[in-house]
Amino acid sequence: MDVMDLAEDNVRVLFIWDARAELRDFLQAGLADLENVELVFPDETDDETLVKLAPDADIMIGWRPSRDLLSAAKKMTLFVNPGAGVQHHIEVFREINQEQSVVLVNGHGNSYFTAQHAVALLLTLTNKIVSHHEWMRNGKWRTGDSDASSIPLRYRKVGLLGYGAVNRQVHRFLQGFDLDFHVLKRSWETQPRTQPTNYRKYEPAQIHEFLKDIDTLIVAVPQTPETIGLIGREELELLGEDGLIVNMARGVVVDEQGLFNVLKEKAIAGAAIDVWYEYRPEPDAEGRKFPYNYPFHELDNVILSPHRGASPFRDLERWNEVTENIRRFAVGRTDFLNVVDLDRGY
Repeated sequence: MDVMDLAEDNVRVLFIWDARAELRDFLQAGLADLENVELVFPDETDDETLVKLAPDADIMIGWRPSRDLLSAAKKMTLFVNPGAGVQHHIEVFREINQEQSVVLVNGHGNSYFTAQHAVALLLTLTNKIVSHHEWMRNGKWRTGDSDASSIPLRYRKVGLLGYGAVNRQVHRFLQGFDLDFHVLKRSWETQPRTQPTNYRKYEPAQIHEFLKDIDTLIVAVPQTPETIGLIGREELELLGEDGLIVNMARGVVVDEQGLFNVLKEKAIAGAAIDVWYEYRPEPDAEGRKFPYNYPFHELDNVILSPHRGASPFRDLERWNEVTENIRRFAVGRTDFLNVVDLDRGY
C-alpha cells in the first residue's frame, strides 16, 4: 500500500515494548493535533500479544522485533528503531522487503548525549581526571604533574572518523579549543549544511593519510562489513606516540588485540573507550565482569566507560525525531529522517 494512500486513513502506530507513562504522554501530546494517528501501547508486550496486534499496524516502533512479529505486520510500511545501531536489522529487513515495502529508520535522538560523552571522555583522558580523583580519595593531596600532567588540547589535530549525527555534534562542541580538524566520511556526495570550523576532507581510501595527519582520533561510524576491524595496530601506530583515540562507535571497529597492545607498549598515549567486545561476559573468580578479552583494566592509559554514551535515557527530547517521522507519515510525506540504506547496511 502506498504511504500517500495511508495518509487518508487512520495511522496505527504499534509500540513493541512497555513504554513508561511519561514517554506515552510526551508522544501523545506531540501528535495531539493529528486526529488520524492512533498510538497503541499494549498492556502486555510478549510476542504472542504483539503478533495479534501487528496486522493492523502501519508503523511499528521498537527494538529487536521477532521474525514472526515482522511477518505478521502485513500493513506496516515504516519501522522505527529508536536507538542508533541497526546492524542486527539489516538481513531480516532485506528479507521482508522481498515481500513488502518497509522503510527502516534508525534513531539518532541520542546523538547529542553520545557526543557529550565523547568530549567528556576525551577531556578525562587528557586531564588525567581519574588518576587525580583516586589520589584524592586516598588522601594524596597535590600529588601533582610529576605523576600525571595534563595533555593540552590546544593545537592538536583531531580526526573525526565518520561525520554523522554524533561527530558533527562533537565537532561543534570542540570548536572552541583551537584545534585542527580532519574529517573522513564514507561519501562526500552530500555536504553538511553547516560546519562549525573548516576541516580537511578525506575519503575511505585515504584512511592511512588521514591517520598520519592527526594525533587525536574520535571514532563514530556504524558497524558494517566495511568498518569491522577498520582500525588495527598498523592504523593506531600512525597516530604516533602522542596519539589518543576515543571510540564511540562499536567495539569491533577497532581491533581489540591491536588496541590493547599499542596501549600496553605505550605506542600511543591513551584511549577512552565506551564500546566493547563481549557484552555477556562471564564473571571471573572474584565475580567481576569485564566486557573484553584482554585486561584493559590493568592499563594506566585507558579510560573505561560501560557503553553509556546515550545516557540519560529518560530524556524526552530524544524522541522528537520519532514524533516527526510519525507526523510525516500521517500527512503523506515519504522524506523520513534517518532512513537506512539496506544495500549499504546503514
